[in-house]
Parts: sequence; structure tokens; C-alpha cells
Amino acid sequence: MTYISLVLEIHQPIRLSRAFPYERISRIAEGNSVTDRYFDRRLNEEVFRKVAGKCYHPTFSILEELISKSPDQEKQFKVSFGLSGPFLEQAMRYEPDLIEKLRSLVRTGNVEILGGTYYHSLAGIFPGEKQEFKDQIRQHRSFVKNTIGFETRVFENTEFIYNDTIAKIVESLGFEGILTEGVESTLGWRSPNYVYSTLGAGNLKLLMRHYRLTDDIGFRFSQKNWSEYPLTADKYVGWLSSTPGDYILLAMDIETFGEHHWADTGIFEFLKALPTELDKKKDLRWGTPYEIITNVPASGVILVPETKSISWADVEKDTTAWLQNAMQRISFERLVALETYIREIGRKEVSDVWRLLQQSDHLYYMSTKGGGPGEVHSYFSPYSSAAEAFAVFDSVITDYEGRVGTLVSELRGKKKAFSAGTKQVKREDEKKDSHRL
Repeated sequence: MTYISLVLEIHQPIRLSRAFPYERISRIAEGNSVTDRYFDRRLNEEVFRKVAGKCYHPTFSILEELISKSPDQEKQFKVSFGLSGPFLEQAMRYEPDLIEKLRSLVRTGNVEILGGTYYHSLAGIFPGEKQEFKDQIRQHRSFVKNTIGFETRVFENTEFIYNDTIAKIVESLGFEGILTEGVESTLGWRSPNYVYSTLGAGNLKLLMRHYRLTDDIGFRFSQKNWSEYPLTADKYVGWLSSTPGDYILLAMDIETFGEHHWADTGIFEFLKALPTELDKKKDLRWGTPYEIITNVPASGVILVPETKSISWADVEKDTTAWLQNAMQRISFERLVALETYIREIGRKEVSDVWRLLQQSDHLYYMSTKGGGPGEVHSYFSPYSSAAEAFAVFDSVITDYEGRVGTLVSELRGKKKAFSAGTKQVKREDEKKDSHRL
């Protein structure tokens, strides 16, 4: 029996204001909050509501219907979600019904919520002790439990970024499994359709995405020049059935349904028909990542050193989607350099902005790759070019660095004054004691 695990990634970034470089003076005069100065609330709401109407609401409704219509216990339809903090925050603000639908789906018992970095950030590849990475994982786990009512047990890092160090940290935080990409350069002769152990992470189990079968839906479904077009549910399930292994992990953006492939492509009908076709196959059943790692033993060990980190992005499937060019690397280094000062200040309103700037999307928009990957980067970007994305980010982080620097100076000045005052009091007390003697 082969488990089919459908994982839908749900993230909506909080985008920067493209007008910030040109409106800095007026925005200061208006006295807006720091968040309003840097981020485009109007654009974020507009995009979120549009995608909610085309994708989130109809997809959630279909998933709930599929679960309710599931036949016997063995063939019940199951799905898992990777939810980012920015998505959940915007859903609560703009489309609260989505939160209720998520809660309803979780209550069926057929839905798993995966752990992640709260801000869909690149904190997992920050150098050093990775305290920020740990903090965001804990924040995400707490928020999901309090908001959705689910205790996360399996982890997926931002964009499936993975290495042995990340695995060790994730296990230390109590997770039992982790997801990543089924990269040939990492797997060698092995298949992504078997459970693996992680190097030095004890009992943590590793599940790997079958990206070719995933991309047949995520990227190729509506391509009329594709040799397999049109893709029907019975054809696709036939491919799944003929693929050997203990499980097949299909992980894609939820926007695949209704946004990347519009309703008139037949994508929703395809989704509705999948469980019916899968029911006809005795060798297939739906399963969540936790169910798989609980029931399937590991078949070997996977080694991924930090210098060879993998992800699901682009054809390279490494970290070059965010760190390929000088604009990206400079921006990343500035984010990393701020950590010491952010922790010294210790104020939530300050750290929240820093963490929103860590969203992987900002550096993704700065990519200068060509070909297919370049087209994908451009598709998601709200900017006219990578240079514009960098210019906006540079303007925002420069302004933010100045604010952080001012706060640190003020804080250290107060500490110095306090220290000097304490020493003065101590000297006066010593004089009094000497007179008493």
C-alpha cells in the first residue's frame, strides 16, 4: 500500500511599499506607524482578498466536501497544510471566515498542520547558533495551536530549505519528522518515495517531495503544448499507482487551485475527481506526513551538509533563489547583522519589522535568473525588475537601520548614565561607612 500525501502551502507575503523611497519625508510628517511606513497595507489587502475569492474559499470548501464524502476508513481523503504567520494574520484581518474554515477542517481529524518558521523567513540559513530560527519555530507552533487548535509534530522549513544542521535543531524542538525536496544530487540512486533518517538527528524522519509528479499539477496542468495535456484525474492516479515506493509526497502552493490555474482550466474538477479515482486503486491510500512517519520505517540515512543545502526552488534546488547575486547577498547580510542590536533593544514592535523583512519573498524578487526560473520569479514579483525590488528593500532597510541605531544609542546612553549614578551612590555610601568607623 502506497500513501499519497497531499500538502498545500499557504503563504501570502506582507509586501513592501514601492512608493517608500519617494515618500519618506511625507510619511515621516504624517506620523504613520513604522509598519505603515514600510509596508503597503492597501496592496496586501487587495491581493489577499483577490486570491481568497479565486482560491482559498473555493479550495477549502472542496476539501471539506471531499473529506465529508470519504468512504471507508482506509480510503478517507486527507490533506495537510503549511501555514505561514503572515497568511494567518492577514486572514484574521481581511477574511476571518478562512480561519473558521481551517478550524472546521482540522476538526474532521483528516487534516494535519505542519510546523514552520512564523515569518516564512530565511532564518534557517542564518549563520551561528540560529536562535532566531528557533524562536520563529516556537512562535509558529504556539500561534497555530492557539489560532487553529492543532499541535504541530512534523516540520517544513521555508521553501523546503534543508540541511543536517536544520534537522538537528528541528528535532531538538520536539518534532518527529521533516519535509524537503527529492533532489537527485542528494538522493543519488535512491528514490524520494521512501522514508529516511537524518544524520545526527536521532529519531527524526525525513520525507521527500516527488517534484516531477507535483509539477505535473502545479506547473504543467494548463499548458496546452504539454504532451500529456489535458491531464485528467484517472490518468494522473494511474501514474501514481505505477510509481513504486512507500509514499508519494505531493507538495504545492494552494494557489495552484484557482490562481495559478484559473477555474476555467478545469483544475477544481480535477481536484474533486482525485479521491474518486484513487478509491479505485487497491494499492493507494491517502496519508498525512505524521501518519507516514509513524507507520513506515526508515530505509537509510540522508546526508546534507550546510554547504550543500537544498530547497524546492528553481532548477538548481538550492539556496540560489535568494542568494545568487550581489543584491541578494548584501540584503541578506544586512538582515543577519541586525540581530545583535534587535535583541539588545528587546522591543516587539522593533523585532516584528525585522522579522517581516526576513520574509523569503523580498530576496526572491531580486533574482536575476533567466529562462524558466526567471519567468517564475517575475510571475510572483510585484516589481518591474530585480533592480527595483532591491531599491525598495534597500531604502526600507536603510531607514530601519537608522532607527535601530538611534534606539541602541539611547539605550546604551541610559545604561551608561545608570551605571555612573550607581557608582556615585556606592562611593557616597563608602564615605559614610568610613566616617562611621
